[in-house]
Amino acid sequence: MTEHLSVVFVYGTLREGDSNYHYLKNCVKLFNQARVKGALYDTGNGYPAYIDKGDTWVYGELYAVSPLTLKQLDRLEGYSEGRPDNLYNRVKLLVETDIGVTEGWIYRLDHQHEKALTNKIHFQDWKVHQWFYNFSEVKYFAYGSCMDTERIEKAGMLTPFSQHVETGKLTGYSMCYTLQREDGSRADIVESDDLSSSVEGIVYTLPKEAIDYLFQREGVYNGSYRATFVNVEINGALHQDVLTFTVVNKQAEISPPRHYGIEILRGAKGRLSNNYYEQLLAKLTSLGYEHTIGDDE
Repeated sequence: MTEHLSVVFVYGTLREGDSNYHYLKNCVKLFNQARVKGALYDTGNGYPAYIDKGDTWVYGELYAVSPLTLKQLDRLEGYSEGRPDNLYNRVKLLVETDIGVTEGWIYRLDHQHEKALTNKIHFQDWKVHQWFYNFSEVKYFAYGSCMDTERIEKAGMLTPFSQHVETGKLTGYSMCYTLQREDGSRADIVESDDLSSSVEGIVYTLPKEAIDYLFQREGVYNGSYRATFVNVEINGALHQDVLTFTVVNKQAEISPPRHYGIEILRGAKGRLSNNYYEQLLAKLTSLGYEHTIGDDE
């Protein structure tokens, strides 16, 4: 008999690389980029608390788990069905991924404990929250205009972007143009359930001052992009927790402006694989971008 699997959204210490991930390491991760409506707070005890109030997004991961694993998670979260003094309650909510909406379980802090919450988590992402205030340097995967250094140099930030530069490959994602602006679209990574899809890019190892620049440039504080962590293959080895940025509110693809297309082609030419460069060019052409000789120079 086939074992019935449950879909579970995790947002705290159960996420990949965190302290309780061992409960899920043998489970199937359905999506790395998933979100639910609500709010996330730092309890001060080394783990966050989710409440289903508010109209903001809370970010996490989505897994398919066995009945045994679900029971183990219940014990970890202090949940027992029908018990009046649960710390967390397991409830079903709609979970949004890059390819659609599904229903999944989530552990919500019991309402009796909500008054004690005061420290709302920045970026509504526990992983980003922990990293942002404690890092000295980080690997950053650039797949769009940041592959090109012309604007970086004009901003006076070329030195940190020149110290340690590699190329990388992100599997299970596609490069799209989903951020619409008045002059055209901007690049994005969109997670897929098709592991044959991939995105190539430039990997920089950066100090904190360069990340401050990127957060401003990518519009993190105004909600255009958000920071996230992905697993990137670099020189044949898989590196976990590589920083990148993805569009918050994805829209239908349209062509980017000419100056933006030039930056992407120039940043990719001769650095990424020839095959991937041709894919980038074909994608732009399909959106109506008019490529001319010299765009990649």
